[in-house]
Amino acid sequence: MKIAYFTHSLLSCWNHGNAHFLRGVLRELIARGHDVRTLEPEGNWSLANLLADGGEAGLEPYRTAYPDLSSDSFSPGTDPAELVGDAELVIVHEWNDPALVAAIGDLRKRGGRFTLLFHDTHHRAVSDPDAIRAFDLSGYDGVLAFGETLSEVYRHWGWEGRVWTWHEAADTRHFHPPVHEGAREGLVWIGNWGDGERTQELEDFLFRPANAAGLPLDIYGVRYPDEAKAMLASHGARYRGWAPNAKAPEIFAQHLATVHVPRRYYATILPGIPTIRVFEALACGLPLVSAPWEDAEGLFRPGTDYLVARDGAEMTRHLTALRNDPDLRASLAAAGLETIRARHTCAHRVDELLAVVASLGAPQVERNVA
Repeated sequence: MKIAYFTHSLLSCWNHGNAHFLRGVLRELIARGHDVRTLEPEGNWSLANLLADGGEAGLEPYRTAYPDLSSDSFSPGTDPAELVGDAELVIVHEWNDPALVAAIGDLRKRGGRFTLLFHDTHHRAVSDPDAIRAFDLSGYDGVLAFGETLSEVYRHWGWEGRVWTWHEAADTRHFHPPVHEGAREGLVWIGNWGDGERTQELEDFLFRPANAAGLPLDIYGVRYPDEAKAMLASHGARYRGWAPNAKAPEIFAQHLATVHVPRRYYATILPGIPTIRVFEALACGLPLVSAPWEDAEGLFRPGTDYLVARDGAEMTRHLTALRNDPDLRASLAAAGLETIRARHTCAHRVDELLAVVASLGAPQVERNVA
């Protein structure tokens, strides 16, 4: 099958978490013999920031880890029909320009012989619904939403029967336990500061507990203002700056454990959607402790695959136990890895995607779309 995926960026993972999942899914599709083309707007925001932060060298980890992947950049004036070409399946990510989203949908409505899906991997449907409603999806065959609670939002918007929950997952070709175990020390947290929507949670469930448990803490990420860096320093945490996601497995391999601190929307309004770092950390055999988060869809086995802390004091106790108990660390690592391999690899997600496409059948020209 010929597949075209419109992304914000495949090259850059700078503040662009969808690139993690996309790389793994595309690699799996290619391995199965599908003809995949990835398209990203030239000069996109994520790539521009990566180059400003790390220069051309910042792209090398991706290029080394994913030699089988490539993307084509396009200018704003490019004809969407030229970009779609003879693709049989077209997927458009929500971090694209609304005009492009609408133009591709119009191609489909005017007789395009391809299946067209919209891919939503963000909380804007509840945090900024007008931004999502600005997309004209009237020409789309369906929506892929990265959590059941997000799928439910689309059902309320009239997409009943045409929205599928398609969770993120780990690219286990790249994210796996180290071949040779080395020395490990302290905690690691890889995440962006963002817009301050979890500042208090990070202090309560990561910075203070790590310090109280006597565990060195390394922080990787971007968009940390001076006040955030000062907060890290006040708790003894070490800010390491941006790290290419392709480097994450070797960073994980240097540490004893990590912590999941969900953004507020995923802990409240959209429960059940974990950050992709949960999948990646467990795939690497890294013990994990989560701040309060409801695994509403039963993706994992709380207490077995990872520990859950209801408050900062319990987080401190869990981190202290992980520091002192190698058997506990080994048990969590084995259980989390087992669940990833059984249910949450990019191979599983490709199976799900192909099942969705098969359920839609051959594209129809005449359709009634809400």
